[in-house]
Amino acid sequence: MSALGRRIAGGGPAFLAFANAVVIVGLWVRGGLGDIHDASTLLTGVGRLAGLLGAYLALLQLLLLARLPVLERPVGFERLTRWHRVGGAACVTLLVVHAVLITAGYTVGDGISLPDEIARLITGYPGVITAVAGLALLVAVAVTSAAAARRRLRYETWYFIHLYAYLAVALAFSHQLATGTDFVGEPAARAYWYALYAVTLGVLVVFRLGVPLVRSLRHRLRVTRVIEEAPGVVSVEIGGVGLDRLGARAGQFFTWRFLTRDHWWEAHPFSLSAAPDGRRLRITVKAVGDYTRRLKAIPPGTRVIAEGPFGVFTTAARRRPRVALIAGGVGITPIRALLEDMPGSPGDITVVYRALQPEDVILRHELDEIAARRGAVVHYVLGDHRGDASLLSPQHLQQLIPDIAERDVYLCGPPAMTEATRASLDRSGVSRRHIYTERFAF
Repeated sequence: MSALGRRIAGGGPAFLAFANAVVIVGLWVRGGLGDIHDASTLLTGVGRLAGLLGAYLALLQLLLLARLPVLERPVGFERLTRWHRVGGAACVTLLVVHAVLITAGYTVGDGISLPDEIARLITGYPGVITAVAGLALLVAVAVTSAAAARRRLRYETWYFIHLYAYLAVALAFSHQLATGTDFVGEPAARAYWYALYAVTLGVLVVFRLGVPLVRSLRHRLRVTRVIEEAPGVVSVEIGGVGLDRLGARAGQFFTWRFLTRDHWWEAHPFSLSAAPDGRRLRITVKAVGDYTRRLKAIPPGTRVIAEGPFGVFTTAARRRPRVALIAGGVGITPIRALLEDMPGSPGDITVVYRALQPEDVILRHELDEIAARRGAVVHYVLGDHRGDASLLSPQHLQQLIPDIAERDVYLCGPPAMTEATRASLDRSGVSRRHIYTERFAF
């Protein structure tokens, strides 16, 4: 699908989301605007609207990462993740504003102290204590999603905390049922919100549970073998039947769940490290935490549940005949698959692989073999950027690939490396619409 086609296809869901927000505001205007007549009712009225929009954004956050093909295919997982991050911050902000304004409005209206009002709300209104718990959970999710916190958290910890987002939304719904003025007193609004929650729940059940489970059973996905590529690096091969019908492409990723005693409850995203051939799917993983360190012990025959394929980081995005594939660290895995799969004449494809030291280079023998067979060029850029700031600078990139401004560029690596390289590409004259990245990490 072309970039224009993706924008058009993605416009439908965006319009639907906006239209629902307009309906929510309209229902609030019909049911609550007439109740505003002084400072206290103004505070509570605006607070209720903030709460309604915050609850709606919470549902949208669940849908954005619900693996909906109508969203993921035209938009791409990276952009959906970015929208999710911005929408999540707005959601938590609105819900905090809701809590503050409602409390302030009731305090002014009742003419009592703030501590007394807080105690009265918690003890006298059903559902308030659950709302406070739900808000606390969402704040925890938002805080752990910040870049500084994510760098310090193990993926398993981050994943477990984020599971509580579902509980937080359920608690918010119970709060609306119990005390929501715009919900309890208005049958139309009540039916509308029931429908919103029901649709969201249905989508999650179908696309996050049902589709992956049915597909994995149909294709009989199992681990066929685990290969130690280097110290701390393993490749896991997954076999099955009719794998070509999965529609996977080089550059894409799946979210994998290995059904062993230690792994069944966790799902992790890993890119394909080899072009799909209809017989096997392969991922290559570097041990960076407890989960990835345990992957080498997965026995052959282990059943696998896979969500995907996801991502638009494929040859379909390509617009130019010549391509630069730039990778950092374990980001070489989708780049290696693209190198194997991407059409082109000798000299059309150049790979730049950034690593700290020679032992950090993954799949080097495969890269060299494929490059020799394809007539591609591979540059290994080794060293610490803190000791040599020129690495992957605009001048360095132009030295490695003199015509880089006339190429499509596929970029995959750690977030800091990706951002720095994007800046270098900008200064090297590469148009942003010719730079493709895919961030599937949490």
